[in-house]
Amino acid sequence: MITVEEALSLIAAKVHPLGHETIALADAAGRTLAEPLVARCDAPRRPLSAMDGYAVVGRATAPGRRLDLVGESRAGRGFQGAVGPGQAVRIFTGAPLPDGADWVIMQEYALRDGDHVTFTEGYGPASHVRAVASDFAKGAELVPAGTRLDARTMVAAAAADGAEVCVSRQPRVAIFATGDELAPPGSAHLRPDAIPESVSFGVAAMVAQEGGTLVSRRTGVDELDALVEAAGAALGEADLVIVTGGASVGDRDFAKPMFAPHGLDLRFDKVAMKPGKPVWLGQAKGTVVLGLPGNPTSAMVTAALFLRPILARLQGEAKAHRWHRFRLAARLKATGTRETFTRARWDEDGLMPLDNQDSGAQAALLQADWLIRCPPGQPALAPGAMVSALRF
Repeated sequence: MITVEEALSLIAAKVHPLGHETIALADAAGRTLAEPLVARCDAPRRPLSAMDGYAVVGRATAPGRRLDLVGESRAGRGFQGAVGPGQAVRIFTGAPLPDGADWVIMQEYALRDGDHVTFTEGYGPASHVRAVASDFAKGAELVPAGTRLDARTMVAAAAADGAEVCVSRQPRVAIFATGDELAPPGSAHLRPDAIPESVSFGVAAMVAQEGGTLVSRRTGVDELDALVEAAGAALGEADLVIVTGGASVGDRDFAKPMFAPHGLDLRFDKVAMKPGKPVWLGQAKGTVVLGLPGNPTSAMVTAALFLRPILARLQGEAKAHRWHRFRLAARLKATGTRETFTRARWDEDGLMPLDNQDSGAQAALLQADWLIRCPPGQPALAPGAMVSALRF
């Protein structure tokens, strides 16, 4: 067995980005940039007002001085003339500053009388002017390659003034759940020996959240010939095949044998962790194959640790897991010889380890917000101790 860190290092070394494509900016949310976004123009391109008020020549204006109003400037429709000493232009937030003006006095300090305006004491010292390129300059790299475009980065992407962006191709993912006992949800109650197949639904949701595209989801009985055929079909349609269950050493555990005729090259076979020891990674016919345990909690813990970085790597992202430091809100049990990932929920006093740590638990997944990382041989920890945790 290898360690979790060794497994993550192998993923970083052996999983490579897919190709890229150019798409419309409007379709780019959730995609990963293959090339940096560079600003095509300054922002702002000319001085703008940061407030509603009056644009004036600052050095020629003083409280109580009567100024002539010579026009108005609005966003998208600026004043076409120039402002001189003794003059003012009514201006609104985001409007271009008229030529000659260098100051905006907020309207709260203005006393208007027809075509004239005076200002009371107290305005300044801020000029309330957004200078040219004060946000960013033409040619600046606004968003680096490898960035997932979320709500905030989409704003910057649009501000770069490009109608299209170059993004990594979305990984096509096939999911295969193995096990004679599995039945589609809605039908399991009709067979006394069946259980609803649940793991693939959680894995599929994670694939969607991490930018992948689900191309198929299959459930197969434990018959090797049929599984080999199904494995070939999945390899032909996907960049990543995820198989759940069948990774132990029983007579009918076929997760790896079903890919063997297709040239399976194992990268790692087991990981010294709890839960999730049977997790494995390989490649067949140029496609990445990830084997997850069949127990629901084990499957989702290993997916959080390994599937997420695989999907990130396929999309050209180099991000690593972000571990946080928190206090324990309750006692944490000692760990054994394997690195352990304890499911926990957030409490106002810190992280609260769940009572049910069974690898097959499903209801407990509803409560688990965090995975506490516990090194091998760690003694029991008292409330208040600091622990490292990953958002689950």
